[in-house]
Amino acid sequence: MFSGKEKQIKQKNSLLKRAIIGTGIISVLLTGIVFAEESTNVGKVHHVYVNGKHIGQVSDQQIVEEIINEKLQQAQGKYEDIDLDIGENVKFVSELVFNPTYHNDAITKYLEENLTVKADAVELSIGDEVVGYFEDEMDAKKVIEDYKLKYIDKETLELIESAKSTVEESNGPQIVDTPFEPADIAVGESIILDVALSKDVSYSTKKVNPKEVLTVADGLKLLEKGTLKEEKHTVQEGEVLGSIASKYDLSLETLLELNPSIKEDTLIQIGQEVNVTELKPFVDVVVKKEEKKKEEINYETEIVESDDLFKGDQKVKQQGSDGEKVVHYAVEIRNGKVTNRDVLEEEVTKEAVNKVIVKGTKVIPSRGTGNLSWPAVGGYISSHVGYRWGSYHKGIDIAGPSNRSILAADNGTVVFAGYQGSFGNKIEINHNNGMKTIYAHLSSINVKVGQVVQKGQQIGVMGSTGNSTGVHLHFEVYKNGALQNPLNYLN
Repeated sequence: MFSGKEKQIKQKNSLLKRAIIGTGIISVLLTGIVFAEESTNVGKVHHVYVNGKHIGQVSDQQIVEEIINEKLQQAQGKYEDIDLDIGENVKFVSELVFNPTYHNDAITKYLEENLTVKADAVELSIGDEVVGYFEDEMDAKKVIEDYKLKYIDKETLELIESAKSTVEESNGPQIVDTPFEPADIAVGESIILDVALSKDVSYSTKKVNPKEVLTVADGLKLLEKGTLKEEKHTVQEGEVLGSIASKYDLSLETLLELNPSIKEDTLIQIGQEVNVTELKPFVDVVVKKEEKKKEEINYETEIVESDDLFKGDQKVKQQGSDGEKVVHYAVEIRNGKVTNRDVLEEEVTKEAVNKVIVKGTKVIPSRGTGNLSWPAVGGYISSHVGYRWGSYHKGIDIAGPSNRSILAADNGTVVFAGYQGSFGNKIEINHNNGMKTIYAHLSSINVKVGQVVQKGQQIGVMGSTGNSTGVHLHFEVYKNGALQNPLNYLN
């Protein structure tokens, strides 16, 4: 049972609690039992939390707010055009307590040392990679637009983007791969159907160090430069360290740094893997277009064999001429380079005419028949074999032909063709059957040493070179080295 005085104290305590709860402020009694009517040491404290961690209490929220404002004002002088905020989550919880204690100085020092200023920025990501941070989404999108404009003109890009937006806003079930249906393109014209990026682009808000916020120009340079990615190169036949370094836009020194086990004089092997670091773009600008072009159809050369011509001889039976065609292409261009070209339609407007070459297959046997043919075109014997003018005439002279062509008397191989003393221009043919014929006083020679000639083939032109009294052919015949009378073998 409570005494009278204890009941009175309990009632007063209960009233005090209800008054505090009624004001919406919760007071915590930390030590002992203190009665409101007996103490005037009830005061408000403001608990300070940074990122959820309690760091103490202050007598006035303004102490914290002044530190925050001062930090923001100092940073704003450096980054005037950027929205700034405190990077940490600072919260207050106010409370009425008896005998309050404060940590104003300690909290002031803590906040001055630990609070950071962050920029409210937009993060630009391409695929899984963060490109950078920008003041707002407008700047981030401008970077992407400017990157596209490196490979397409502004008017076309705006037209494409507008058409895409119209399709996206449509309520109909229509699915469109490209904003344009293929048009009836004239020859020599092209039409751009789509401009897109090879990876998805996303934007999100982030708090970052103001130093990390990029301008549109900086962002564009970053996209143009690309990102370094380590790769391995497999050595191919004929490659050396210098050519590999050049292929990846590296200096030889840098390539050696990437491969500590390789020295400048190391003999690299085919199939060996070499570490390389290559700059690759964050993303490709993919332009899809159609074009219609007039192209030449190159004529082909057709070879026809004929035994009417000797082997090694050929003649053009038909001259070739190029044709023409109109080709409708679908073209894909990545970062300004054509990566794919498909033929949609092709129409031949002029057929090509093949060039026809006839090649001889007839083989001349080098062995003679033993029967000699008349070595000139007509004519008569102006001098026979035998003594004349005090010396022995070894052959027959043929004069007065229909034309001055000199013909091989039989199949054989030319063993001499040139100028020789009194013979003048002379041809000697070995018939490879023990027989040999000589043709002298020619004005010109049409064969060369080593050439196989056929019976009746023109080998030169009749003349009067050397020791000659007029235009004629001096013709000699030998068998097994012995001089013969040509008339015994001519038919």
